[in-house]
Amino acid sequence: MEYRFSTKAQGGGGSAIEEILKYAGDPSVISLAGGNPATETFPSKELAEIARELLLEQPDLALQYNTPRGYAPFRELLTARMRKAGDGRDFDDLFVVTGGQQAIDLATKVFCNEGDVVLTEEPSFIGALNNFRSYGAKLVGVPLVEDGVDVAALEKAMDANPNAKLFYTIPSFHNPTGITASVDKRKAVYAACVKHGVVLLEDDPYKELPFDGVKLPSYKSMDTEGIVICCNSFSKILSPGLRVGWVMAHRDIIAKMVDFKQIADVHTPMLNQLMALTYLQRYDIDAAISKMQTLYGRKCKVMLDAIEQYLPSTVTHTTPKGGLFVWCDLNDGHDTREVAQYCAARQVVFVPGSTFMTDMDAPCSAFRLNYSTMADSRIVEGVKLLGGALKEFLK
Repeated sequence: MEYRFSTKAQGGGGSAIEEILKYAGDPSVISLAGGNPATETFPSKELAEIARELLLEQPDLALQYNTPRGYAPFRELLTARMRKAGDGRDFDDLFVVTGGQQAIDLATKVFCNEGDVVLTEEPSFIGALNNFRSYGAKLVGVPLVEDGVDVAALEKAMDANPNAKLFYTIPSFHNPTGITASVDKRKAVYAACVKHGVVLLEDDPYKELPFDGVKLPSYKSMDTEGIVICCNSFSKILSPGLRVGWVMAHRDIIAKMVDFKQIADVHTPMLNQLMALTYLQRYDIDAAISKMQTLYGRKCKVMLDAIEQYLPSTVTHTTPKGGLFVWCDLNDGHDTREVAQYCAARQVVFVPGSTFMTDMDAPCSAFRLNYSTMADSRIVEGVKLLGGALKEFLK
C-alpha cells in the first residue's frame, strides 16, 4: 500500500544522530555522542520506595486522571521553588508538562503558524530545531560567541524579520556548545526581545548544573513585560525517564498552552508527578544536585585534559562551566559528517555539528562531545581514540 502521508510527515527523514548512534550499541565502540545524565545520579532506591508506597496506599490518586495543568500541590511546590530563585511575577502561572520537549512543542503550537520566523541560537538543540521544522516555521540562526548569542546579529535578524514570533535560547551550559550567556548578555537579549516584540523561549534544563554551584539569573527573573516562556524539567536532576517538566509564563500564555496540552496527552502521568513531588518533600534535592555538580565538573576536566593531550593542535574547543557538553571545531573546512563515519569505523563516535544547525545540509567543521555517562578512564580512552582517528583522517 502506498501511504498518503501528510506534508509534515513527508518532510521527515533519517536523523543524523540516529545514523551515528547505531554504532553505540557495539560494546567495542566508545560513544562520545550521548546526552544522557549519569545513571549513578538517579535516586533509584528512593523512587522505588516512593512508587511502591503510592501504588499501594494512594492508587485512586496515582492511577487516575487529573487536571491538564498538573497536580495542584506539585504546581504550588514548583512555583515556590522558582519564586525562591527569583523567577516569576504576579502575572505568571505554572503548569506541568511531559518533559521539557513538550514545553517547546506547546509553545510552538501557541505562537507559530506555518511560515512564521523562529529565531534561534546557532548551533542549537536538535530536538527544538526539529520541533520548529515540524510546524513549518522558518528558522533563522543567530551565531553564538564566547559569552552567549551575538546581540548585534540578533538585533539585525530582528530588524530583517519584524514579524518573528519566538527567540529560542538555552542560556546556561548550552546544548551543544556548553556556552553560558553572561548576565550582561542576558540583559541585552531581553531588552532586544522587548524592543522588537519577540517572545523569548527560555529552555533551561542545565541551569542547576554549574560546576562551581553559582547559578546566574534566568531570563524569567528579568521578565517585567510577560514575554518569557521559561521551560525546565527534572530530566537532568532527578530522572529523564519520569518525563516530568514544567513551564512558567504569563497566565494568558499558559492558558493557551494548557488547551493544547489537554489535546496532546490529557495530562502528565499522575504517578510520575507524585513520585517527583514526594521525592522533593522527603529528600534534599539540592544536596543531590550539589553532588552532580561535582561529578560533572570532574568528568568535564578529564575530557578537557584529554582533548588538550590527544586531539590535533588545530582543534579548538569550548571550556564549559557546567552542563554535559564540549563543542569542538576542526577549523579546516572538513565536514564532520564524513569525519564521523571515518571515526565510527575506528570505534569512537561523536555528533557532527551540522546536526545542530538551521541548515543541516550545509557543511560544518564542528562536533559535539559528551562526558556525563562514562567512567573517567573511558573518557580518556575515547578521546585518545578520537585523536588518533582525526590525525589519520586529516593527514
